[in-house]
Amino acid sequence: MRRALPFAALVVLAVFGQSRAPKQAGNPDLGFEDTPMLPGLPYHVHDPNRPHPSVVTPAVTPGGAPSDAIVLFDGKDLSHWTGANGAPARWNVENGYMEVAPGAGDIATREKFGDCQLHIEWAAPADARGNSQERGNSGVYLMARFEVQVLDSYQNPTYADGTAGAIYGQWPPLVNAARPPGQWQAYDILFEAPRFDGARLLRPAYLTVLLNGVVLHNHQEVMGPTVYRQLAQYVPQPSEDSLVLQDHRNRVRYRNIWIRRLSGSGRPEK
Repeated sequence: MRRALPFAALVVLAVFGQSRAPKQAGNPDLGFEDTPMLPGLPYHVHDPNRPHPSVVTPAVTPGGAPSDAIVLFDGKDLSHWTGANGAPARWNVENGYMEVAPGAGDIATREKFGDCQLHIEWAAPADARGNSQERGNSGVYLMARFEVQVLDSYQNPTYADGTAGAIYGQWPPLVNAARPPGQWQAYDILFEAPRFDGARLLRPAYLTVLLNGVVLHNHQEVMGPTVYRQLAQYVPQPSEDSLVLQDHRNRVRYRNIWIRRLSGSGRPEK
């Protein structure tokens, strides 16, 4: 049987309970201005004056470009891309995909990017030839410097930091989620560009990478721009640069490439 509290206790509870309850200012559906300030931010908890996120319409089909994405390849042409030294990109385009033309060189986006979300689909040649690094090799370079490895890693042993999805020469992927050669595979990449104050590095780059929906890197710190058989190290660089796809003499195919710039969200710049 529940006992009733004495009258004096009820009075104390009512007084102190009311004193601790937050006062609501304005319309509670829109927010409050009498709540604590968020650490390091000019906003209250539930602040009605905090900027709202813009509306982005997702694609109807999974993997499609949302409404605010820049479509870098729609399966029709290479108008968003150039070859070396600004020459026309000379990769092959057919049946909704582009294919590396061995010897034609890397291709780079005309537009430049920093922090971004990237979706890109790729397929190694179905007739698997060679082994290790000579089988379905290409690469996705963020800011023309930081490579996420493209490789036929299905039953194809090689060094760990050179497998599909590796941050090349630095970090192997957490798992091998590669599909068999000839099948389409999808990278979803979140990239945070490094920050500099003149020649001084303030913050390194970070990569989050998913292959076929499986996490390979979770906000992984990048040691520096990609190099071969050396230690990476940062040097001052522009705040934005091109996305580059590598010609490694293998006929790797790409399709459905789109990118979103990442900024805002009320986060302070670090």
